[in-house]
Amino acid sequence: MRRLLNLTPFLLLMAVAACETVQGAGRDLQGAGQAITQESRDVQSRM
Repeated sequence: MRRLLNLTPFLLLMAVAACETVQGAGRDLQGAGQAITQESRDVQSRM
């Protein structure tokens, strides 16, 4: 039990780091999606 209590801060830190990584990846994908959407609108307007 004591070992688990010693590892708790480390496990919490890893969980927070993983959330930040996933959030950053989500922002990157969102930016790419917006760029694709804008490009498709530009192409449609030129047709």
